[in-house]
Amino acid sequence: MSIDDQDDALFKALGHRARRQLLDLLKEGPKTTGALCEVLPQLNRCTVMQHLRVLEDAGLVVVERRGRERWNHLDALPIHALHERWIGPYATYAVNMLGALKQAAEGGQPARLDETLPE
Repeated sequence: MSIDDQDDALFKALGHRARRQLLDLLKEGPKTTGALCEVLPQLNRCTVMQHLRVLEDAGLVVVERRGRERWNHLDALPIHALHERWIGPYATYAVNMLGALKQAAEGGQPARLDETLPE
């Protein structure tokens, strides 16, 4: 799977409210599918399983089977990679731009906003 395909799967997985709720629950620690279903009574078990499959395909959930139980573990590495590629560089750019704007405003001079966006 290419990097772009992985990113597409990750953004798809994060794009649904129920999947983000599942990830929030798994931040607290591994949970069985049954425990997740109990916390989300508005979703039936089949729907929860479908959402978990999307999260698993995106690499955000790792499944461990113990007997009849299916334990779901959060794998935050794909989110970290997303942060490193997209959020971190743009946040640095925004902070630099705000710093230049503040410096210009305090000095009474026009801001030099010619810095380029990160690649």
